[in-house]
Amino acid sequence: MEDGRTKRGANIASDHHLVVAKMKLKLKKHWTMGRTISQKFNTDFFRETAKLNKFKIVHSNRFQAFHDILNREGTIMECNWEGIKEAITSTCHEVLSHKKHHHKEWVTVDTLDKIQERRNKKAAINTSQTRAEKTKAQTEYTEINKQVKRSIRTDKRKYVEDLAMTVEKDAREGKVRQLCDTKKLAGNDRKPERPVESKTR
Repeated sequence: MEDGRTKRGANIASDHHLVVAKMKLKLKKHWTMGRTISQKFNTDFFRETAKLNKFKIVHSNRFQAFHDILNREGTIMECNWEGIKEAITSTCHEVLSHKKHHHKEWVTVDTLDKIQERRNKKAAINTSQTRAEKTKAQTEYTEINKQVKRSIRTDKRKYVEDLAMTVEKDAREGKVRQLCDTKKLAGNDRKPERPVESKTR
């Protein structure tokens, strides 16, 4: 073991922290070839109209500045491509941010914002200097944690109700294929429970 550190990023409404250790191991083979893993952007924010409009505004502003550079003489295609790539990537960094976790499809943007706020409150607890500040930050964290759980329950209930309405509609209209797809989506593929019978009967 070369190093051991405490990570304060775990957000589970607990005073426990994740401990990360750096180990040195001998591997069977040293892999020299490899590719850089590209980080994905959180495109779920496009479901919200405000975020989508903000993305369009920032994106158009960046491209307007880049368009002025393109109009100059002597620009080459490689430079143009790098500029376009930088404009799109920087806009995504600013508006969307990276997709750090895999969230369920029924989690709304409002809930994701509350989760981010809860993360900020957790950071405030860890950086508080006095006991009074820590108590205040802990109270705020507890409140936002309740809001997050309540919001997640509401989102899931709405998702299940919408799914049930879709199933009822498909059953009425006789759309068997869509009905089966919805059942697969719901994940209700448990085996039926049968009573255990005695062999002596």
